[in-house]
Amino acid sequence: MRVFGVVGWKNAGKTGLMERLVTEITGRGISVSTVKHAHHTFDVDHPGKDSHRHRSAGASEVLLSSRNRVALMQELRDAPEPPLSELLDRLKPVDLILIEGYKRDTHPKVEAHRSVTGNPLIAPGDPTIRAVASDTPLDLDRPVFDLDNTEAIADFILSEVGL
Repeated sequence: MRVFGVVGWKNAGKTGLMERLVTEITGRGISVSTVKHAHHTFDVDHPGKDSHRHRSAGASEVLLSSRNRVALMQELRDAPEPPLSELLDRLKPVDLILIEGYKRDTHPKVEAHRSVTGNPLIAPGDPTIRAVASDTPLDLDRPVFDLDNTEAIADFILSEVGL
């Protein structure tokens, strides 16, 4: 499977760009899955629900299934977070996996950048960042796209991964 990432500092526009890219790329008939890294504790379950009660009781894995979706929750307890490569192996085959976050991993990426955040660019020190999507013009040694030009960014990513 082909992978390409979207990275950037907090409030740089990563999630909005991911959402637009998924819409644009799937609209072209290409199958896409996504992986999102969270730097904090998160929960997709709710106290009082049966699945939450199963996890709270000590279940290592809880699989929820309905006719509309399947969700597998795994409690790491004190185990280390699985590496990205292991997580990717768990996904069903698709044409492209878009990854939000995991900026220190070695897959190719586009950096989302908003000048208003005041954060420095990651790209100058990271050769895995193949392009930058920014709300302001930049002078870099790699392509720079307007952050809102989803079609051009999608074209670039698809070209990079050979689709």
